[in-house]
Amino acid sequence: MSSPLILAKTKDRLYFKLATASEKDTSPILCFSEKFHNETSMSIVDDFPEFGNIQKIAGIIGSITLKINTYVIIAKRVDLTGVLNGHKIFKVVESDIIPINRDIKPIKEEREYLKLLNQHLNNATLFFSYTYDLTNSSQRNNELLENSNGLTWKTADKRFFWNYYATDGLRNLVAKEENPQFNKFVIPMIYGYAKIVESTFNNHDISLGLITRRSIYRAGTRYFRRGIDEHGNVGNFNETEQILVVNKSNRAYDYYSFLQTRGSVPVYWAEVNNLKYKPKLFVSEQSSLEATKKHFDQQEKLYGENYLVNLVNQKGYELPVKQAYENIVDQLNDPKIHYVYFDFHHECRKMQWHRVKLLIDHLKKLGLTNNNYFHKICDGQSSKVVQTQNAIVRTNCMDCLDRTNVVQSVLAHWVLQNEFETAGVVEKGNPWESESKDLLFEFQNFWADNADAVSCAYSGTGALKTDFTRTGKRTYLGAFNDLVNSISRYYQNNLTDGPRQDSYDLFLGNFKPYEDSTVTPFADRRPTLIQSLPTVIYCSFIVLVATVFFPKDQNFTSTRNLGFFVGSVLTLLASFRYITKNGIQYVNWPKLCDLGFLTAIETADSNGQFTGVHFEVSSKFLKNVSKKD
Repeated sequence: MSSPLILAKTKDRLYFKLATASEKDTSPILCFSEKFHNETSMSIVDDFPEFGNIQKIAGIIGSITLKINTYVIIAKRVDLTGVLNGHKIFKVVESDIIPINRDIKPIKEEREYLKLLNQHLNNATLFFSYTYDLTNSSQRNNELLENSNGLTWKTADKRFFWNYYATDGLRNLVAKEENPQFNKFVIPMIYGYAKIVESTFNNHDISLGLITRRSIYRAGTRYFRRGIDEHGNVGNFNETEQILVVNKSNRAYDYYSFLQTRGSVPVYWAEVNNLKYKPKLFVSEQSSLEATKKHFDQQEKLYGENYLVNLVNQKGYELPVKQAYENIVDQLNDPKIHYVYFDFHHECRKMQWHRVKLLIDHLKKLGLTNNNYFHKICDGQSSKVVQTQNAIVRTNCMDCLDRTNVVQSVLAHWVLQNEFETAGVVEKGNPWESESKDLLFEFQNFWADNADAVSCAYSGTGALKTDFTRTGKRTYLGAFNDLVNSISRYYQNNLTDGPRQDSYDLFLGNFKPYEDSTVTPFADRRPTLIQSLPTVIYCSFIVLVATVFFPKDQNFTSTRNLGFFVGSVLTLLASFRYITKNGIQYVNWPKLCDLGFLTAIETADSNGQFTGVHFEVSSKFLKNVSKKD
């Protein structure tokens, strides 16, 4: 599919060639150069520089044009995370952004875009394989191999091809070339998680793997990408694949793959930050029936029957989301959709987390079995598909993180039991975890690590409740860690997630700086009063501390000192009261793309002069269904 590369830098060009090409082979050479101002030329050339800055790299992530320059993003260093049937899987651990024109000094706006790109690359967990397509599940890859001459970037699943936009120019160039070697310059990468472990279980050599793929559509952060869009894409959509390979004798093996998905409740809804711990919840009065139908039509086409597991609370704050979901499922009246509600917090109250297994009984009653997976028997060069997976469990809670992670790991454990029995590794009815504590440890840990990876991408912190995933039971230490993560989430989601959402939109091509107007999107256009209050609070606090600990004339009770003290306290109280009342104005909102639920209204003085922008909830979401403000 692809290959490591050799990079050569000259004064005004970047050259790439395949590192795996032998001296006898004519390796294709790719060249990036500036054609005109802010216009990059990407071409195939004959000669590779023999001297200069030459280094081996893992590959090209892509190239992105910002405001005044184009940048090539390379994977400098990667770590091996596992081997799946001989296919090595790597994680990008170091990247670099190289400007095409190194003579251009970045302007302030360009530096802001570069900061966002670096932020995204530092946060993103990118995985790839040179010889295997991680964007597709095992079942889809098997179907593609049966109907084509091999896997290339052309057969990748665009939904999970994270660097699809970044490789746009490169893909267009190599698509015109007849030599298949050119395809090796393009490396489809996924954002998510990938881990393969090898073990011996009951005298069988096995490989157990977990791969999670994050969708490029409606991608972003926790409170800025909720619900569904008009195209049927939902926030935080991930496909997770558990893979089991059981090796037999003489190169024969059994191959199993089990898919699950998660995604935000597929209706129009939003939680609007306002600096309070619980944001205001809005369910749009706009009908989402058409968008929801698009979503499930696609899911059924890709996965077959859908078993919808809804874990949101049936009381209090989350109730309107539950009701909206159930109403839309009733309206769809689709025989391929099987809905089950499981009150997670009620069923598992007082740390009775083992009760989550009751959900399996509900799913069984709806027709789901634990032999619903892809199974292939391979013997040397030949293979036979025993069965395909024809249904999917789609799980959600409010964030599709913590409760969802627990449920997905329990379902994966349940299915793994049947796979081990089918492969003859354990006897029927004999729990596999009782025969290998080491394998259970690996299983629990990579499901917990997967939970952390998905959570960090969406919420900015590790997942909650991973103590249950790692150990099979809830602990007080785990509950304390959840408290720390919850506080961290509150801070990040209100005060730092704006740039993180912008970094998603910039890397994925939802916002193109070179198409933008001359007005920088990074300017703070809020009214002066709103901008100045944090500074007022800071100064008042300094005065308060100085008055208390370092009073003038060392006499705190003097009229002057008491005046400073009372004045600073009153200023702090008034400022905090104003900020609390107008919390929506102080959230760190994204600046590059429209959120759908937020409107920036321009304000003016009595003379019609612009005074700033004021944030309000969009008219489509004016119905506030929060129980408390």
